[in-house]
Amino acid sequence: MAPKPKAPDYGVMLAVIVLLGLGLVMVFSSSFVKAEAINRDALYYLKRQAAWAGLGVLAMFALSRVEYWRWKRWATPVFFVNLVLLVAVLFTPAVKGARRWFGVGQYSFQPSELVKVTFVIFLAYLLARQPDAVKHLWRGVLPRLILLGVVFGLIMLEPDMGTAVSLSATVLVMLFAAGARVKHLVGIALSAVPVLGVLVAVAPYRLQRITSFIDPFKDPQGTGYHIIQGLYALGSGGLFGVGLGQSRQKFFYLPEQHTDFIFAILGEELGFLGAVVVVALFFLIAWRGYMVAATAPDAFAALLAAGITTMVTIQAAINIGVVTSSLPVTGIPLPLLSYGGSALLFTLAGLGILLNISRYTTR
Repeated sequence: MAPKPKAPDYGVMLAVIVLLGLGLVMVFSSSFVKAEAINRDALYYLKRQAAWAGLGVLAMFALSRVEYWRWKRWATPVFFVNLVLLVAVLFTPAVKGARRWFGVGQYSFQPSELVKVTFVIFLAYLLARQPDAVKHLWRGVLPRLILLGVVFGLIMLEPDMGTAVSLSATVLVMLFAAGARVKHLVGIALSAVPVLGVLVAVAPYRLQRITSFIDPFKDPQGTGYHIIQGLYALGSGGLFGVGLGQSRQKFFYLPEQHTDFIFAILGEELGFLGAVVVVALFFLIAWRGYMVAATAPDAFAALLAAGITTMVTIQAAINIGVVTSSLPVTGIPLPLLSYGGSALLFTLAGLGILLNISRYTTR
């Protein structure tokens, strides 16, 4: 008989709802100037984001009611369907030099956002099915890394290095949680460094991002422009911010102000304290999510909870690291806050699965 479910983790739910609400406010505040100038509708981006947020919240609460163990049955077919989508998207027309989206009317769907969830489910299933195999490099760890290599390669062909790297980091954390030897994981991480070096070297724009990260003021009107304008925004905010809606950087100084660099606008308008609140909310998701993983009733649930938690928090860490010039620029949104439909939808869907697991924890 299946265990009786209890209430979901309110810490995770509170953090998600607050971040989502704040995200809608910041999407409007950061985008209305651009929306009015380009689309003649100041609410253009807000209305689209609100529609995706509504769909995402429905998905989150629906999946929080679906028993997590049912995903074992669907883990394999859903993952391989997602692989087909990753291949198919490479044959779509390029948008800004990338092939990442299937367009449906005014809306678009990004398979690489979905694969972050489906691969976590599939990997949790594989690791839980053979719990001792992960202790062996050749018959446990490497076969899983080959799967990651296939997904990584397909995402890089789009190209989307930020998503590929964040997914890889999530996989390493899941392998560690499953009991893989630390020396194996360290060796894998070190061996990945030259691979990343080659990927950077063969794409001039990636190399430019690295050099601009080291010294953005060397080319302030070119490769260093994003970083410098983001730092200007954060620095202008001070302790309390210039006031909600009062950002100056969103007046076409800071590119991607409502997507990848929305944290910079938030820091400018709400100040250091507002930025700290956002970071604290992501820490709350991390703390409660890993607590769910630690007290999960079985290995599949534990690995799935750890994977989803890492998926959200590592992406947040990378985005904030980029905006604060702690990491090289890469196109990765801030979960729950940045404008972007499929990213928001699948993040909320993954968090819905996490909430369901929290209903069956042993404490």
